[in-house]
Amino acid sequence: MRGDPVKDTSPTSLARLSMSLPADLFRQLDQMVEETGLPSRSQLIAELIRNALADHGETMRPDDMLAGTITLVYRGDMGRVRHQLAQTQADYLKEVISSQHVFLEDDQSLEVLLVQGPAARLRTLCDALRKVRGVRQLKLFTTTALLPPLHEQDHATASTAGEAA
Repeated sequence: MRGDPVKDTSPTSLARLSMSLPADLFRQLDQMVEETGLPSRSQLIAELIRNALADHGETMRPDDMLAGTITLVYRGDMGRVRHQLAQTQADYLKEVISSQHVFLEDDQSLEVLLVQGPAARLRTLCDALRKVRGVRQLKLFTTTALLPPLHEQDHATASTAGEAA
């Protein structure tokens, strides 16, 4: 694999990458491009690389701040599952920004948590949620792009407002 050296690092600049793949893998890649409706292999490969980089950051740089979602599927008939999940989320108030719940067929529930925090802390949250009896599936999806600060305390503005009163 070889790539052209990257000189311009702005988000709109492009670098060319040349790679060789086994013929069967190449055919599968083209089939995936067609099935996903993407206009080119380049867009699909870029998406795959972004996902791999986010996964890499989760494991290799535990202090990196990440945003993402945790998707859970669990049995609603398993006693206090929802209550235990809510208690666990309460232990991670800084990381859990919001949650959405919906009832599924066969007394199952789907819950999606919007999360942000250090990679290691998000992984610990997932481990704690996974331990709740009745959780059947759990998936963490992360990105290195972050949510803007929801509330900023501007001490200068606060003290100025206090002086004006």
